[in-house]
Amino acid sequence: MEHDALIKEWLTNDSARMEALKIAAGQRLPGWCLAAGFVRNLVWDKLHGFETKTALNDIDLIYFNPDDISDSRDNRIEQNLREVSTFPWSVKNQARMHERNRDCPYTSTADAISYWVEVETAVGAALDDGGDVILVAPFGIKPLFDYTITLNPKRPKPTDFSARILGKRWLQAWPRLVVKGL
Repeated sequence: MEHDALIKEWLTNDSARMEALKIAAGQRLPGWCLAAGFVRNLVWDKLHGFETKTALNDIDLIYFNPDDISDSRDNRIEQNLREVSTFPWSVKNQARMHERNRDCPYTSTADAISYWVEVETAVGAALDDGGDVILVAPFGIKPLFDYTITLNPKRPKPTDFSARILGKRWLQAWPRLVVKGL
């Protein structure tokens, strides 16, 4: 089975992740997806043969709306989400995140995540209008299956990369992973 089909199957068979995807879809945000650990952790758990899923510190709901880049809008969306579920939501409009990251303006959700620190983190999942899982992966899906944590060449900040690896304790949680790019 191809990697993208495998991830879609794993997501579809994960009732909590499917519930989160359905709740997020209900927000009807432009260019939305659930990204970062939402997909990455699931794949790494499966590759490591874990019976129990690694807990998500947050669920990153990202979207792209250049017409309203206010923090307050994201805060309202988070509040709405917390009223309908107990998931640890974190909502960020990627149309404004270039300012925080000191980048040129992003053109889409996929463009924005293509600047994230690790290649393997730059993967998201959404639901299409028919309820099928779609993946957003500017670097493709294969890196997730390579047992690697790879410094993004578009974000060559080894200090940030190293700090994230240590702070998130990925090598302790998934001991078969290897760091690439330092």
